[in-house]
Amino acid sequence: MQTVLEVKDLKKTFYKNKVPFVAVDGISFDLNRGECLGLVGESGCGKSTIARIITQLTVPDAGNVFLDKQEILSLKGRKRREIYTKIQMVFQTPQDSFDPRCTLGDGIMESMINNGIRRKQAKERMYQLLDRVELTPEYAIRYPHEVSGGQCQRAAIARALAVDPQLIICDEATSALDVTIQAQIMALLKRLQREKGLSLVLICHDLALVQKVCDRVLVMYKGRIIEQGVPDQIIQHPKADYTKILVDSVF
Repeated sequence: MQTVLEVKDLKKTFYKNKVPFVAVDGISFDLNRGECLGLVGESGCGKSTIARIITQLTVPDAGNVFLDKQEILSLKGRKRREIYTKIQMVFQTPQDSFDPRCTLGDGIMESMINNGIRRKQAKERMYQLLDRVELTPEYAIRYPHEVSGGQCQRAAIARALAVDPQLIICDEATSALDVTIQAQIMALLKRLQREKGLSLVLICHDLALVQKVCDRVLVMYKGRIIEQGVPDQIIQHPKADYTKILVDSVF
């Protein structure tokens, strides 16, 4: 299998009132093309910080991130902006990730236009993307506050797909949705993964969901990976005490 993403010895410490909090403590893992990797653990264990480092929203204290064997954290200017066409993120609360003054259609087109695609072409592709995520054309003129959470998350996925990324990171992307809509969104992501050969990182606290959709899972605790393997192995034969607690809380 071809490795798409390599994360090597990431470290990040935050300070609150001069008191250090180690959010990420020497994390290393890789991700293969077309693979869905689950990152699970309680709130504050470092999952979202890792996502923010990979997408260059947070600067690490140490470590490297490689995309297709190219180190990306040291990139500047145009080369750094190009990375955003290869890695996209879908956030927990989609309404907050869209500009409330813009329609969903404009939000989906924005990255295409910023990358030099003419507005007419961007508009055509936007409608194709809405169809791909199972939204009708009328959603192009809706505003984020005018649609449901599930519909807005579908639009957010369409926006992420607009620049043909290799990797999509979903940071608790379904946790704010009810169970039925959650299942629909995950089924959509898995279908898109198969169709486009996407690699996915699913950041989640729900082991049951991870078991259904992920190829591998990393269990995090206090900034470290304490266990990893295929979901069934982790759930049926957990080794770490924390993993056993996590499994018992769900199953």
